Amino acid sequence: MTTRIAMWSGPRNISTAMMRSFGARPDTVVVDEPLYAHYLAVTAIDHPGRDEILLSQPTRWQDVAAQLTGPLAGDPAVHYQKHMTHHLLPGIGRDWLGALTHAFLIRDPSHVVASYARVRGEPTLEDLGYPQQAEIYRAFGGPVVDAADVLRDPAGTLARLCAALGIAFDPAMLAWAPGPRATDGVWAPFWYASVQASTGFAPYNPAPVEVPDRLRPLVDAAQPYYDELARHRLQP
Repeated sequence: MTTRIAMWSGPRNISTAMMRSFGARPDTVVVDEPLYAHYLAVTAIDHPGRDEILLSQPTRWQDVAAQLTGPLAGDPAVHYQKHMTHHLLPGIGRDWLGALTHAFLIRDPSHVVASYARVRGEPTLEDLGYPQQAEIYRAFGGPVVDAADVLRDPAGTLARLCAALGIAFDPAMLAWAPGPRATDGVWAPFWYASVQASTGFAPYNPAPVEVPDRLRPLVDAAQPYYDELARHRLQP
């Protein structure tokens, strides 16, 4: 029986590296941001590669939900779904989410905002997905891992995550071959250069980040949502 893991993360996290980690397992099939095309179709936001993304995935959330909960070729032991929390728009039904095993990848808002600001100058709280992540956690629960903990101790944190998900930890999750994957979204050329060059998780960098003064209120708005989930994060 396939364990269907929905990993919910905001942007500017280590979500793609985490997808690489699970994709290195021989018993796992991964899917990359399956609600992205629906998100772009509904919001009309102009992202890099927009036209290609809209052609690469279903734009109806009902079709995406059917794919994520329906039969899978080869019956893999694990189906890892990399989700962006802000892609779960208010108009998307929630009942189908009950068929999934949920997990949450969080990151300190100051780091997220500082990183995001370099890509998009004026992000909003909804862009960062913190309220949506809290909503999903409140409804379904599931293990929470902090990106900083993953980078500090990949083996220990991933072992705890796998145990909480009811699957065996595989040391193959700690390293992978560089390069693109057939499972990468068509947006990979715009965003995945560093991950495609990687062979494992990057070393943890404890240096503080500088958040532009104009975006400090955004960090303050996101902080309570982060703190709520951080209280439940897996720890040694």
